[in-house]
Amino acid sequence: MSQQRPLALTFPLHGSRLIEASAGTGKTFTISALYLRLILGHGRDAAFREALLPPQILVVTFTDAATRELRDRIRARLVEAATVFRGDAQGDDLLRELRADFAQTQWDECARRLELAAQWMDEAAVSTIHGWCQRMLREHAFDSGSLFSQTLETDHSELLAEVVRDYWRQNCYPLQGAALQWVASVWGTPDGLGARLRPLLGEESEGTTQSLGELLDNALQQREQALAALKSPWLAWADELQLLLDAAVAAKQVDGKKIQARFYNPWLAKLREWAGGEESRLDLGTGFTRLTPDGLAEAWKGEVPGHPALDAMALLKAQLDALPDPADAALRHAAAWVRQRFDWEKRQRAEMGFDDMLVRLDAALQGSNGTRLAEVIRRQFPVAMIDEFQDTDPLQYRIFDTLYEVDANRDDCGLFMIGDPKQAIYSFRGADIHTYLRARRATFGRHYNLEKNFRSSQAMVDAVNGVFLRAEQRDGGEGAFLLRDDLPFIEVGAQGRREVWSVGGQAQPALTVWQLASDEPVAKGVYLDVVAAGAASKIVRLLDLGQRGQAGFNKEGVLSALRPSDIAVLVRDFNEAQAIRGELAARGVRSVYLSDKDSVFAAQEARDLLLWLRACAEPDQDRPLRAALASATLGLALSELEQLNLDERTWERRVMQFRDYRQRWQRQGVLPMLRQLLQDFELPQRLMGRDDGERVLTNLLHLAELLQQAAAELDGELALIRHLGELLAGEGQAADEQVLRLESDEALVRVVTIHKSKGLEYPLVFLPFICAFRPVDDKKPLQIHDGERRRLVLKADEDSLARAERERLGEDLRLLYVALTRARHACWLGVADLKIGNGKKSRLHESALGYLLGGGVSLGASGELANWLAPFAAGLESTVAPVPTASEQRYRVIDDERFEPHWRTPVRRAAEHWWIASYSALRLDEDAPSQFSRHEDAAPDSPAMQNAIDDENQLLALAPPPVSAQGMHRFPRGPNPGTFLHGLLEMAAQEGFVALVREPSKLREALARRCQRRGLESWIDPLQDWLLALLTQPLQLEGTDAVVLAELTQYQPELEFWLEARGVDVRLLDQWVQQCELPGIARQPLRADTLNGMFKGFIDLIFEHQGRYYVADYKSNWLGSDDGAYTHEAMEVAIASHRYDLQYVLYVLALHRQLRLRLPDYDYDQHLGGALYLFIRAPQQGAYLARPPRELIERLDALFMGEAEEGAA
Repeated sequence: MSQQRPLALTFPLHGSRLIEASAGTGKTFTISALYLRLILGHGRDAAFREALLPPQILVVTFTDAATRELRDRIRARLVEAATVFRGDAQGDDLLRELRADFAQTQWDECARRLELAAQWMDEAAVSTIHGWCQRMLREHAFDSGSLFSQTLETDHSELLAEVVRDYWRQNCYPLQGAALQWVASVWGTPDGLGARLRPLLGEESEGTTQSLGELLDNALQQREQALAALKSPWLAWADELQLLLDAAVAAKQVDGKKIQARFYNPWLAKLREWAGGEESRLDLGTGFTRLTPDGLAEAWKGEVPGHPALDAMALLKAQLDALPDPADAALRHAAAWVRQRFDWEKRQRAEMGFDDMLVRLDAALQGSNGTRLAEVIRRQFPVAMIDEFQDTDPLQYRIFDTLYEVDANRDDCGLFMIGDPKQAIYSFRGADIHTYLRARRATFGRHYNLEKNFRSSQAMVDAVNGVFLRAEQRDGGEGAFLLRDDLPFIEVGAQGRREVWSVGGQAQPALTVWQLASDEPVAKGVYLDVVAAGAASKIVRLLDLGQRGQAGFNKEGVLSALRPSDIAVLVRDFNEAQAIRGELAARGVRSVYLSDKDSVFAAQEARDLLLWLRACAEPDQDRPLRAALASATLGLALSELEQLNLDERTWERRVMQFRDYRQRWQRQGVLPMLRQLLQDFELPQRLMGRDDGERVLTNLLHLAELLQQAAAELDGELALIRHLGELLAGEGQAADEQVLRLESDEALVRVVTIHKSKGLEYPLVFLPFICAFRPVDDKKPLQIHDGERRRLVLKADEDSLARAERERLGEDLRLLYVALTRARHACWLGVADLKIGNGKKSRLHESALGYLLGGGVSLGASGELANWLAPFAAGLESTVAPVPTASEQRYRVIDDERFEPHWRTPVRRAAEHWWIASYSALRLDEDAPSQFSRHEDAAPDSPAMQNAIDDENQLLALAPPPVSAQGMHRFPRGPNPGTFLHGLLEMAAQEGFVALVREPSKLREALARRCQRRGLESWIDPLQDWLLALLTQPLQLEGTDAVVLAELTQYQPELEFWLEARGVDVRLLDQWVQQCELPGIARQPLRADTLNGMFKGFIDLIFEHQGRYYVADYKSNWLGSDDGAYTHEAMEVAIASHRYDLQYVLYVLALHRQLRLRLPDYDYDQHLGGALYLFIRAPQQGAYLARPPRELIERLDALFMGEAEEGAA
């Protein structure tokens, strides 16, 4: 029977389809395989209608890091597949099977397509959803109605605060009376309103034409009327109740312990005060229940007398809570106004936030031109793959649904949604499991599953399957993830691992449940303390056994010892991380903490840094300086702090020290200042001696770097201090760069938040606090799903609170799944019967693990926890044990023998020195020291650099021109003026010689811009006359032939050339040039050297005139005070003294080689005109033509090819 083909090779590459990829089942491997098939057009009936290229395949994921990884993985897979199709490698089973689906005659073409796609991956459409939306808005600006250029602003908090203040000014300032009083008491300040508004800004709602004043007046009037109606009978009723209760107490008709005058008199007094006053709040405490028929029945002897006040009291608290309250409507009014104004302000500034990219593309797709825009994008990206689809929010899904019409399952395009709903853990970022379920229903019948785990051992996979299957199969239950009908748990198989986790030579269980035995539910604090100490002690014991070769991973009889980096402890938040890290540190185990949410500004170091900055900004103020010196991070001894009070000189030294810091801050910036402060107080040395020192030092350096970046946009020290204060207050938007950084890259124990661990894997995983959970806070706005969409509830009732709790439990279940599936070999769980706060009831059933164990039913007694854990004790791959006893054993690293580096030594020395040279590197004389190292390239990187080297000496710029000098002969001398003149001619060539001659105004405008930048305003007119003369006057060539630059039609400015140089003897090169060029004129010989590598240069101008090609080079050398100084002989002397003869010979050689390659019937004598050197200060006289003999050029050609003989002269 033939083996079943993998899904990656049979998956249909058209239509809308959903792939559910459980943890560790090779999701990225499958995506890269589908990418290969789309490139190759593979699949017959399952293939897409045509083979695609990388720019046509959209791959979307949700983080920049995931984008980079996915792009690199796909590129590597394309390269690997190409080598397999070429027959240069065997490849894995999938690649061999893929190749077998093509005829052997097609393999070369397939390899070519794969190689082309790999080279094209830099332009591949692999991006985040936000990045792709931004690109679509920019590329399809007309169709989407957006601006061509918009700025991405990652933090709009300041703009939002300004918009809220605008709302306050326009809507709250005009208020009067009760409305004004309500705003002042409830919202308080614009900042207070802004904090309340933030959760509402993402909501879609209609704006209202009603003003805030009208809304508040109406609502408060209704509230006042309803409250008055409630209060009206209570003054009389309070007196009647007083008589009733006084008589009952006197007649001893009531239980004296439950009803006493000292109890009910304060209640009745409060009732009278409330009924007769304007206050709406009433707090009777237990009086709300005692002064009711049921409450009195508990204490009354006999039948309770009837009274309407008792019946009304039973309803009074609920009626007070139900009074008309303008808070919800007013807040939504503010949110609608602020949202609209905020968006308008961003558009005015041509700015976008991350969410705006999605909102604006969606608005364009839903608008009047949406159908056309969708068609254009669909043609641009016929196929899209969405990675991590479970993290999609409703807006993102609507964009792709509009583009690819998921329900319609179109054949002319493809939308492949790949994800794992069991890992949907980012609801706090807007991800919505219900969006996934909606897509699942839309693709009914087109679902595919990856069913084999490649990450974990067989035992580990079986253990995790068992945890969730028991809940999934429980009769009457709702399934493992509370969505049995929509999201059933499907167990996966395992590829297994060849290595085995063993201790003392014995294989270990994959899942160990630690039970914290107790007679009654324990508080979370106790749970954290006990389990953290036990887990740390267990880790120490395992690491110690690992050092002794008794614990590790056994593969084919060879043990790979356990190391700290093999262990990960997964936690929910920073507090849990601190608990386990503290216990590990106390036992000598170093660890690092990874989180994707914790901000560096939440650390104590950030608050201490604020104290330091205040002291540095005002060092003469006692209080800020003393606060800085006493900060915990600075860590000065108490005796040293006391000395500041006792010794005036010690205090003065500190004041002077901080004055120096202020001066450094003002002159160099905040980062150098903080570096100096750290150094002066020896903080790095002292911190590295502490267990948490690496973390503290990393935070300080991170904060200093962020402040340096912020300082570039802020004005002054106080602005930076205010900015840091706002960040500490949480007013700024948390950005990626603020997340805590990894403090060490050593092989240490990893303490990782479960959110951060998603996508990662570790050999051993500890989940010591997996039962801890955080119930929904009913005092905060709640996001709940009402069956159709998510909505925000500002004031929760029992129903919405129950819905929110259920969604919280669902996410906790998915978090538990993520945590359990990070382990390759083994996992440890800490379990206890938990209570919350001061309550006494068990709340374990409300946690994710408690739900899986008990099906949502509360524990009757703490002792029954053992029954819940019985299935783990009976399983082959799991076990139950008490929490390890906390021990004092410390982990001590056993030092191996001192490391001695070993490196490979080449058998032979390098055969040659290869370098890049130019004419500038050759004209060094015999006696001058070399400006270039033989181990560096000596070639200029640009024409401007070459001109600066070629031109006259810098010292000449200091000599003033003679008084008799006129026109351009008075223009400054030296490299910089020469480069300026070269730049003018380069500009003229690029704009077109003839174009500038025809439009002198355009020439003058360009000259003016350049002259003004260099302070040469007085030279604008002389330079224009000079340049026009140079472009229009005939330049003498051979005989009577002449050329005018403005009449040229074929020319190329600033031509860069590279010549291969194979062991060129510089002395021989110089000898040949001196023999043939300018014979009889003495010149400085070249220094002995060898050119081996490449020879590089830039030719100012190459032009064609009457069928011949010429090299032109501009020289700004000053030869005299008028044009008459530029005689043929004077120019020859200048050429010889600067060794321009060598330069033009090499330029002619470069042109000779180019023409030989490009002209079919090339002949040197016929086609090459020579080198025209233009001494540009004298346009009429300064043209010098040199034409090296053919024999010289051909011998040099052979010399550079390494074919010439030294004796050939």
